[in-house]
Amino acid sequence: MTTEDVEVGAQEVRLHLGNAPVQLPEPVAQLARTVAANRKGHATIGALVPSPWLFPGGQPGRPISTTQLTQRLNNLGIRPNQARSTALFQLATEIPAAILARTLGIHTDVAIAWQRLSAGDWANYAAEVSHRYSPGRQHDTP
Repeated sequence: MTTEDVEVGAQEVRLHLGNAPVQLPEPVAQLARTVAANRKGHATIGALVPSPWLFPGGQPGRPISTTQLTQRLNNLGIRPNQARSTALFQLATEIPAAILARTLGIHTDVAIAWQRLSAGDWANYAAEVSHRYSPGRQHDTP
């Protein structure tokens, strides 16, 4: 992520991860403000041009490595790998593998494996959706 991905306003902070920015809730917004204002990295010391990266790395013009960022988060008691796995498995229980693969940019076989491991079944998803909107059935408002 670059500093341009974080839009800090007077009242709100928006994060640009795709086409539409996401407004960050407090206290996450305050953390983003702090990180954007106090970026540090070995390569930023004495640099003539500020690094565009939100998390500058040890080499000029490069972001922090995944390993280094994971280590920093672990030192703070945050386990990103566990959180990522939990989120992926939750998604795998809720949406079809093909959609999961396309959305995350992973191979369909990987998405299917996650779905099997998480006991998700996209047929249940499709049946639930079709049941909610079947013709002639009294529906609650969606």
